[in-house]
Amino acid sequence: MSLLEVSDLRVSFRTADGEVQAVRGVSFDLEPGRTLGIVGESGSGKSVCTQTLLGLTTGAKVTGSARFEGEDLLTMTEDELCSVRGARIAAIFQDPLSSLHPLYRVGWQIVEMIQAHEPVSRAVARRRAIDLLGSVGIPHPAQRIDDYPHQFSGGMRQRALIAMALALEPKLVIADEPTTALDATVQAQILDLLLRLQQEHGMALIMITHDLGVIAGLADEVMVMYAGRAAERADRRGLYYRAHHPYTNGLLESIPASSGAGARLRPIPGQPPSLIRLPSGCAFHPRCAFAMDRCRTEQPELAVVEESPRHTSACWLPPDLLGTNEQVKEDRRAASAAGRGGVVEEGAA
Repeated sequence: MSLLEVSDLRVSFRTADGEVQAVRGVSFDLEPGRTLGIVGESGSGKSVCTQTLLGLTTGAKVTGSARFEGEDLLTMTEDELCSVRGARIAAIFQDPLSSLHPLYRVGWQIVEMIQAHEPVSRAVARRRAIDLLGSVGIPHPAQRIDDYPHQFSGGMRQRALIAMALALEPKLVIADEPTTALDATVQAQILDLLLRLQQEHGMALIMITHDLGVIAGLADEVMVMYAGRAAERADRRGLYYRAHHPYTNGLLESIPASSGAGARLRPIPGQPPSLIRLPSGCAFHPRCAFAMDRCRTEQPELAVVEESPRHTSACWLPPDLLGTNEQVKEDRRAASAAGRGGVVEEGAA
């Protein structure tokens, strides 16, 4: 049974320039103890999608459903959501310096959250906070618990946020770009820590990132988002080795190769579209090297491209064209130009 089932989630905001369609019909599910990676460029809707589950998109128009342990998060009152946030679903945000209050000691903030949800004494909550800080790798936690956030390094602040997220042993943790502000060494340490803690606590994890390389060793499944919609979803191996959507391939080619010192990266040309004025048809077609006439007029829905494991892609390219190597790319160009809809545009996928 799924822990979380999101169906046809749509989120929009009214602005002076028009309606921003931030999330456009996203559906996914997540089983207990599993990790879902949600990947996409800035503006793809990945953060809005998960923040909406926690009731953090104030002023947005929201439709669809998001059933967590059988209860629809989108129909809960604010009081009901307060009982869910932290206790059953926890969040780790991108910038720990802005997530932690600068005027309160780190330990005080963890203790306050524990006492907000559980009827325990301050002494008991403090002992638990010390244990949590130690479990996430904070040295000398009994002394550092009374430090202020500015006295912690960036990596230590992120560890403190992870400790706070785990304080009430939630069933689901949403990690929104938790390593973006960290250097590569600390980033690897934080990812290893999340993996270890997930295995120890059995929690489900949603990992949001713009970098497919970040979740290469972490996610069980990956959903790639573009312009507020799911472009592709597959298990980790299927997505990394047999990607189908040109946008997914573009993200993969943007990852620096550890063995390719001096090699040129292949950035995706152009910019993501405005979510106020979306292009007709497939939103990715202005940047796609394989765009056909059909792509400019008809919006593709997620369809199965591999049955086992289940692998879906929202692209008009034939399902048999899977993979990221250069030969497959040449095959795609030839197939598209040979009669599957029109002339292939120049550029890299």
